[in-house]
Order: sequence, then structure tokens, then C-alpha cells
Amino acid sequence: MSSDTLNYLRFWGVRGSYPAPFGSHLRVGGNTSCVELRVDNHILICDGGTGIIPLGNSLMAQKEIKEVTIILTHYHWDHISGLPFFVPAFVPGWKVNIFGPGDTMEEIERRISGQMMDPYFPVEVETWLADIHYLMANNSRLDYGPFSIETFNVHHPGSTFGYRIQAHDKTIVYASDNELSFIDKTIEDRKGELDSQEWQLINAMQVEERIKALESIENTHVFIHDAQYTPEDYSKKRGWGHSCFIDTVNFAADAGVKQLYLFHVDPNYNDMKIEDLHRASVKIVHQRDSSMECHIAREGLIIDIDKL
Repeated sequence: MSSDTLNYLRFWGVRGSYPAPFGSHLRVGGNTSCVELRVDNHILICDGGTGIIPLGNSLMAQKEIKEVTIILTHYHWDHISGLPFFVPAFVPGWKVNIFGPGDTMEEIERRISGQMMDPYFPVEVETWLADIHYLMANNSRLDYGPFSIETFNVHHPGSTFGYRIQAHDKTIVYASDNELSFIDKTIEDRKGELDSQEWQLINAMQVEERIKALESIENTHVFIHDAQYTPEDYSKKRGWGHSCFIDTVNFAADAGVKQLYLFHVDPNYNDMKIEDLHRASVKIVHQRDSSMECHIAREGLIIDIDKL
């Protein structure tokens, strides 16, 4: 599909943790998190990992649009490290709106600018010549052009958002970093400390948490979610804030998601390993007799939003 499609979603970066520009990884892609949504000539960008660098270069090659809004899930380097190289931010006449976790606009700006200060980077945000605006949500809600955006908290170290995005009659949920079994781990870690009454309370909280999480993605057209680990790797990295792909597939199927895109894949996994992961995911979907489509998020993949 061509990016000439009027309303589309495009993956510019799909890796977690750090870039993986290796020959064995190129069918899936090596850049870190960045997703573009273009609707009615408005551009919404989810995360500013290294994938935002080629996106910025692409934007400079066109003349129609001179404004973008960037929504950040959090400020770990793999989600912001492309911003110092995002060309539109350095060009007069462009407008760049930025939103992310933070209690004030000044706090968001401080978190963005921190990586562009000596001794970490030679050029500071003061050299950005575009019209830069830091945004605040109103009751966890943000509106931009045709996009209605709701934030929700996810399980990841530090303050981290997921986003439910409505564009016309289509719903897209983006949750790049989220550990679905976080509460299970917490219970397991404390199982020797709890009496029967506490167990009852914890189990009730666990059920309530899952119901609330499922409601946030129920009947979503496109669900982009953390699927970083295999079960073997997840067993070694529980509590790190990322999901096993099996948990992601089952969670999405439980919520009645129409299309799942497995995202934020581990940089140590080459294309062959991720293809195996995908086959195992599709098998789970078939075993559950689910109608959900399950895909790997691949760099360069374009989804026609109008045809969802």
C-alpha cells in the first residue's frame, strides 16, 4: 500500500530497548518506537524513538503539512532518542506540539530537553526553530484535529501512558510498554506474607484490574501492544515492564480486538525468531477460535485506516 493513501497508520520504528540495525533484523526493522497516524491531513506521532528520524526526513519532502503532534508514552531513551534528530523541529514555519507524562508543561519540556544538554548532546532544544508547544491533557483527554486521545496508565517503571485514539469511527490503542502480568508477579513475590483474608482481597483486586484493562481496549480496531518477550525470557525479566507475547495475544483476544500488532519486540530477536513468535501467536488465536487478526508490526508497514 502506498503512503499516498489518504488516512493511514505507518510503523516507522518497532523495536524495544535499543536500535537493532542488523542484517538479520531488517524484515521486521531495527528502529525504536515511532508510529505515524495521518487523518484528514493531520499528523499524530506516537513516540519519538529512532523511527522518528526517517519520518522527519519524509515530512520535509512534502509541502502540504507543517504541523505535527507528538504523544510520548514515557521518557526512556528508546522512546525519545530520535527527537534530537527530528528535522522539522529545527525549521522555521513548522509547528510541533509535544505531550507526555508530567504535571506541568514545564515538567514535560524539562524531561524532553534533558537529553539535549551537555555532556549528553552538543545541541540544546533552544536551537529548535520551529514553533514548539508543550501540551497538557484535560481530564486525561487531548484533542487534535480529527483525533480524540485518551490517556491511561500502564505497568512500566516510572510514569507511563497508553493511548486510546479515536479518529472518526475508528479506534486505535497504542500501548508500547506494558507488563500485563505485573500484578501476578507482585502476588507471587508476596505469597509468603499474605493470610487468607489478604489473599481474598488481592484476588478481587486482580480481577477488577483485568476487567478495567480489558474495557480500555474493548472492540478496538487496531491494538498496538508490547510483545517483547518469549516465555523463557519473560521468566528472567519479570517486573521489567514488558509483556510475554502469549499474554498479549490472549489479552487482545479476550477484549475482542479486531487487529493486533505485536510491537516493541526485543532487539535480540532476529527475523526468523520473530516469525516463529508470530506463528505461535496465530496458533493461539486459532485454538481460541477467535476472529482476531494477529500481525507483527513491521517497519514501513502502512495500514489504510478507512478500510479497517
